[in-house]
Amino acid sequence: MSDTAAATENKMGTAPIGRLIISMSLPPVCSMFMQYSYNFVDSAFVARLGEKALTAVSLSFPVTSLMCSCSIGLGVGINVVIARSLGRKEQDKANEVVTLGILMAFVLGVLLNALTAVFMGGYFRSFTTDEEIYRLAMEYMSVCVFMQIPNMVHIAIQKVIQATGNMLAPMWFQIAGVVFNLVFDPILIFGIGPFPAMGIKGAALSTVLGFTFSMLLAFWVLLGTKQKVRMKIKGFRIDAAKMREIFSLGLPSFILNALNSFTVSFANLFLKPDMTAVAFFGAYFKAQHMIVMTVNGLIQGCLPIMSYNFGARKPDRLKKAFHCGMFGAAGLMTLGGILLFAVPVGVLALFDASEELLAIGIPAMRILVMGYTFNGLSMLIATYLQAIGRVKDSMAVNMTRQLLLLVPMMWLLRQFMGMTGIWAAFPVTELITLCMAYILLRNSRSYIDEKMSGEKI
Repeated sequence: MSDTAAATENKMGTAPIGRLIISMSLPPVCSMFMQYSYNFVDSAFVARLGEKALTAVSLSFPVTSLMCSCSIGLGVGINVVIARSLGRKEQDKANEVVTLGILMAFVLGVLLNALTAVFMGGYFRSFTTDEEIYRLAMEYMSVCVFMQIPNMVHIAIQKVIQATGNMLAPMWFQIAGVVFNLVFDPILIFGIGPFPAMGIKGAALSTVLGFTFSMLLAFWVLLGTKQKVRMKIKGFRIDAAKMREIFSLGLPSFILNALNSFTVSFANLFLKPDMTAVAFFGAYFKAQHMIVMTVNGLIQGCLPIMSYNFGARKPDRLKKAFHCGMFGAAGLMTLGGILLFAVPVGVLALFDASEELLAIGIPAMRILVMGYTFNGLSMLIATYLQAIGRVKDSMAVNMTRQLLLLVPMMWLLRQFMGMTGIWAAFPVTELITLCMAYILLRNSRSYIDEKMSGEKI
């Protein structure tokens, strides 16, 4: 065993759990926050163009979110294959996967660009009959669709570098892209200095350029600095088996992230034809998503710690990591919920909310945040189940929360409570999901005892 591997094992198996979780969670927390801030920034500036422009970007969110889900799914598959190869001392295979992964990212990005361009007109028509909203949505996505190639490639490189244990460099080139987007959004939307006013197309172009900037920096980090892996050009060949391995390992992450797109799409279907409600939900969901995905960064830090100590048969450390993670996830979600509950006007003011939007949004937001603590707890339980090998149970928790129970609950409660029922469906679903997660957690105890050779946890 190499010195590096020994040091890693020692850290995972002996370092104080609280400090270990913080050190391993901080980079992915920042990374996830940055990854999902693009739409929030776009919406905040686009809202200055009017409520219909905000609605158009809100209708586009499930599409761009699904595109990002594809990027993350492929990136995770690349990450796992490279990490396993390095762990087995298969340096040549790891280098081959770097090249194959980046090539796959580029090709898949082109295909997704083309598919989105073909189908986005029909998609937007299914949600609105307002010609102006449709026109604005098409204008936005006709440019924003080109984000997918740089998005796919820079996420692939991010995951390549993370697989070597370098968590900081990917965080910085993501931050650079977000800062670029933040600076150029108002410049290109409203026309500042020598730049013409492009309106909603300016927001889309800023997003595309932000991802492109991140991609260029990512290539510079990979090719221009010393890394533990590199692109293999000489003797490289496309390996179908490796491609299948990458896709299969990334599929669960794609599904979990893609569920958010379906959640927003179904909610928009229930909310139409009230486009003000659609505009509110799009704005709210971007704020909510930034909170949830930031907590997801914490969970990414907890997962390898719990997985390692489960494999090392250290039940006390596994239990402590689980409890610390539960406290952190529930605490962060609760703080986020308190913030949105206390200052809904301030949050909606970022989107230049009209009086009508405020009338819908303030009570709706205060209902929606009621389930945040339950959400944090069930997410961490699902992660714990994944860490101990109960992957089907983990998937069941996430699928129930985001799709299988939520959609029927929205339909049912809308019949009795109108639009308020749609908002109430979210905290009700979170509570029921937490109860289900707790039952699965209790049922896993005998499995844990068996794997720990009778040691109690």
